[in-house]
Amino acid sequence: MALVVVDAENVRRSLWPNLPREELVRRARDWAAREGHDLLIVFDGKPPEDAPDLVGSRSNADDKIVELAQGLDRPWALVTSDRGLRERVGDAPERIIGGGSFVRTI
Repeated sequence: MALVVVDAENVRRSLWPNLPREELVRRARDWAAREGHDLLIVFDGKPPEDAPDLVGSRSNADDKIVELAQGLDRPWALVTSDRGLRERVGDAPERIIGGGSFVRTI
């Protein structure tokens, strides 16, 4: 079981029309349960609900993900298509999954 950290806004905007926040949460949770992964969905600003698997950020999700990555002591995967964020986390995640690929999977 791996931890999967999702850059919510990046994933939502991988589809047109953009995937609603609540639908992303529902679909990602269903996927994580089926696949046996722990999930952490990081939002720009406040998340759509107060739940342990949803994280908000004061500035933006990228900064929050970089901050979280520094404290993770277990294998994890990052879901984003943001090249800048990918560079910032370096080789910390075991795997990086593109936002568009992920949203089509869930």
